[in-house]
Amino acid sequence: MRRLICTAAIALGLATPALADIETVAAEGSVPEVMDRLESAVEGAGATVFARVDHAKGAASVDLPLEDSQLLIFGNPKLGTLPQQQDARAGLFLPLRVLVYSQDGETKIAWQEPAEMFDDLDIDDDAEFMAKMTQALQKFVDTAKAP
Repeated sequence: MRRLICTAAIALGLATPALADIETVAAEGSVPEVMDRLESAVEGAGATVFARVDHAKGAASVDLPLEDSQLLIFGNPKLGTLPQQQDARAGLFLPLRVLVYSQDGETKIAWQEPAEMFDDLDIDDDAEFMAKMTQALQKFVDTAKAP
């Protein structure tokens, strides 16, 4: 029970950033299949997977219904440190997160673009790392959404 509470607290803390401008695309396959492809793409690019949170499993452990939903938390300090050097508050949004979930029988992938995540921070919109983060997220999602 203590572990569940800790996991839930971490997940809630990481989910705190603004929900504005969330990107969502449909994906082929089940949530675990899509998440496996996403995790493989992230690791294949040399990024570190910090956690794979199974929200539905957590809900089931307390006898609450929830459609399949998994969150991948990942990053690379070579890239993630750069926005934090411009504004330490960027650490509220990092490491990056991508959600794979089932809704009405359809599997979806959701994420927030770096430009939106850092919108209210003192971060240069034209910084090279912004484009790199955006491209990496798009590449991971494109790889994950279809076998």
